[in-house]
Amino acid sequence: MDEARSFLVQPQEAGLRLDHYLVRQLPEQSRSSLDRLIRTGSVLVNGAAVKPGCKLRAGDSVSLVLPPPSAADSRPQPQQVDFHVIYEDEYLAVISKPPGLVVHPAAGHSGGTLVNGLLHRYSELELLDGERPGLVHRLDKDTSGIMLAARTETMHRLLSAAFKERHIRKTYHALLLRSPAADAGRIDAPIARHPVNRQKMAVRQRDGRHAVTNWRILERFRNGCCFAEIAIETGRTHQIRVHMSSIGAPVLGDTLYGGKSQTIQAERQLLHASELAFIHPATDQACRFTAPLWPDMQAVLDQLREQFHLA
Repeated sequence: MDEARSFLVQPQEAGLRLDHYLVRQLPEQSRSSLDRLIRTGSVLVNGAAVKPGCKLRAGDSVSLVLPPPSAADSRPQPQQVDFHVIYEDEYLAVISKPPGLVVHPAAGHSGGTLVNGLLHRYSELELLDGERPGLVHRLDKDTSGIMLAARTETMHRLLSAAFKERHIRKTYHALLLRSPAADAGRIDAPIARHPVNRQKMAVRQRDGRHAVTNWRILERFRNGCCFAEIAIETGRTHQIRVHMSSIGAPVLGDTLYGGKSQTIQAERQLLHASELAFIHPATDQACRFTAPLWPDMQAVLDQLREQFHLA
């Protein structure tokens, strides 16, 4: 149940900003949650909604309604999380996600996610709706590379629509355990949850969702591995990993889909989101951003070139 609270500003408290005043009165509440209440009109001074920086006067009446603790606790909290910012403006941010970083809170990962880090860097995201503020697409935990985040509600809506309508071009690079016979190809195969192993996805002709992946081999190596460029027309869960495995060329290091190697040690699936291209919804400018291979993946590629180079 919501909890109504009210305070009367004392003479010694005159001149305080509203947000600073509430931090003193409600130390059990986080600064970010109080700021969000003020900005959403849940805090009134003398019956009127005001800004966080409003200077209080002696005798002012401050009233607010606190949401139930469970509702407040369900929101991810700002945390310092390391990620590289490629570009940012007032509307959006382009970042390079390191491997091993979970994108959003979920079972077993209540904190330390990319969403927590985005909230820490961009405090305005706390005012956005939903449990994944800022996110308009995802990458698997162990996939590295470029991601796009929205900094306003309007931009989130526009970017989400652009992804849905396939107006944002995504390009990946991958090291594959085995080389396909052809130099390039297109996989058009529907994907759904695996019928037995619920951690996996699978090609499912009868109940799968439409999924298309385009691939091109850039380099082949004597041990059978290859370096490939991959572009996706759709964005299904584990799409690249499932599709490449379905043609006998799983991503190197991807133990879930058969990518374990006997000759090359890989600590994760060596899949990297390397490029995003789109029209900026606010400026109409054509944008193209790239993220270099993560060092661990570059090291394996260098090893393949050194030990298994094709003459």
